[in-house]
Amino acid sequence: MKIFNSLTMTKQEFTPIEPGKVSMYVCGPTVYNLIHIGNARPMIVFDTFRRYLEHKGYEVNYVSNFTDVDDKIIKAAVEEGVTAEEIAKRYIEECRKDMAAMNVKPATTHPQATLEIDGMIEMIGELIRSGHAYEKNGTVYFSTRSFRSYGELSHKNLDDLRSGFRDLKVSGEEEKEDPLDFVLWKPKKEGEPFWTSPWSDGRPGWHIECSVMAKRYLGDTIDIHAGGEDLIFPHHENEIAQSTCANGVPFAHYWMHNAFLNINNKKMSKSLGNFFTVRDIAAQYDLQVLRLFMLSAHYRSPLNFSADLMESAKASLERIRNAAERLRDAAANGPDRELSDRERGILETAQGFTARFDERMDDDNNTADALSVIFDLVRHANTNVQDGAPKALAAGVLDVLTELADVLGLIVLEKKEDLDSEIESMIEQRQAARKARDFATADRIRDELKAKGIELLDTREGVKWKRI
Repeated sequence: MKIFNSLTMTKQEFTPIEPGKVSMYVCGPTVYNLIHIGNARPMIVFDTFRRYLEHKGYEVNYVSNFTDVDDKIIKAAVEEGVTAEEIAKRYIEECRKDMAAMNVKPATTHPQATLEIDGMIEMIGELIRSGHAYEKNGTVYFSTRSFRSYGELSHKNLDDLRSGFRDLKVSGEEEKEDPLDFVLWKPKKEGEPFWTSPWSDGRPGWHIECSVMAKRYLGDTIDIHAGGEDLIFPHHENEIAQSTCANGVPFAHYWMHNAFLNINNKKMSKSLGNFFTVRDIAAQYDLQVLRLFMLSAHYRSPLNFSADLMESAKASLERIRNAAERLRDAAANGPDRELSDRERGILETAQGFTARFDERMDDDNNTADALSVIFDLVRHANTNVQDGAPKALAAGVLDVLTELADVLGLIVLEKKEDLDSEIESMIEQRQAARKARDFATADRIRDELKAKGIELLDTREGVKWKRI
């Protein structure tokens, strides 16, 4: 399996630190509002990569944080007249709901920055003692010149950056020994949450938070660090500097970054009126459609969000689900007999799609090509597994389809027990009305069920249903 490593700008064979195990850290959201679809892309992309690693047999320790102390959180708290803790707690819960709706698996650990302050104070103290950080009037800065490899991830010209930063007139900048030095700890302002430290009552800088949480839950050196490409500089660059200097060993062996999500070929922005939360999308689509859409392009390629592309993703998901439903019906109702040589060949061909799928995913998490393999499998099933096919054939092909879809986090079969008693009763009433030739009532009930998101299908095997 190969991963494109942002650090080396090449695809590299993946070799974990410990055979059979993978340590992976993914930067999570700052929780001051509902998450938007830009936040959703790394959540879905790296959840899928985690699922694939597990599919390959790895034990994955997957850590993704919540940044629950930040200027934006404090601003939202002031505007609402509540505490920053209340804002963070509220939107952590809302984020968890959205992640579940997108079928993003909970992380092994979801650390919160405010619960890791002691570790941050300890790491900052170590950086000061080793000469990599310094304190000025209660603020602690990391000395970028003390880390000779600073800039290795972003591949930026540091002299040009320093020149650019010198042109900026920012309050407090004159205290820095170098324009690229960044804050590890800052004194509190009136009304802000704060913690007591040796340097001042205050709070940590953003970058130190992830370094400490990665260290605590994954170790000094981790296999994979991931996030959006907007985090490469300065956030991930600064994490490397802090962690390497504090721990004395390399921070992460592989760096993975997803590209930006645009809206109708424009950057998402509230001012442009093209800003969408995950909840906005959920009001119009099953979020499985959003997930399939996110996986339809390679994660390192820019992705354009539009109504047309979402409709295309909706149709694609429906195609997979229809095939899965037909296979399930055949597995339930087909004859229970031995397979013929031809049927065994059809099943073996279907099972061979797993190797094709793995080959695509082994090539730097290529979900777009992996999806194409699933569609090829759907074509194979639709062509070769007809009504009346033996149970073993239909069930075997269905197992392959659901397994590969699950690696991508796609739910292709609805649970029949999801129907509540009211809907079951309505279906029974419609059946009774049809039997009595009261077609007006039967049509009315069908329309009512459709309004509830339930579509009925009258087949030779009886009434079937699906969610729409």
